[in-house]
Amino acid sequence: MIEMRHAVRAAFALAAMVLAPASIASEKVLAFETMAGVGRPYTGGSNPIRGLSGGGLPWIIRVGKGEVKADGRIEVKVRGLVIADDPAVPPARRLTNPSANFRVVVSCLTVDASGAAVTANRSTGDFPATPTGDADVEAALDLPSPCIAPVVLVTSSTGAWFAATGG
Repeated sequence: MIEMRHAVRAAFALAAMVLAPASIASEKVLAFETMAGVGRPYTGGSNPIRGLSGGGLPWIIRVGKGEVKADGRIEVKVRGLVIADDPAVPPARRLTNPSANFRVVVSCLTVDASGAAVTANRSTGDFPATPTGDADVEAALDLPSPCIAPVVLVTSSTGAWFAATGG
């Protein structure tokens, strides 16, 4: 009877070791239901977030939601990510998205090989965005470990951010 209990415990321990990587990989590092558009004073390069400058004009977003998983899989949905109706914006550009493509950047605080705290930014490639600022992305990124205080940013192809969440 005692040997049987040890065998059962060993089987459960082995199953836990085999299943643990899959469950850890699918754990959410960050889930979000909202994002903020870039506003003043974050437009341009004066006040970058995690090393990324804001878009040159204020932006607004109607819907921004998604998740980041421990294995680097990301899903992000944006709707209505457009240049703001703001006095700083020329009237013809207000409430439009002039960018044919967006990217998603996941920014993590992590530790380098020497033990120093560093910021690590990982970016998707371009994905299409509509003139009304709608876009969806599913991608996999090579996130650092650990990935502390992740921030998700929707950016231009050149890396200027238009909307952000997290941290």
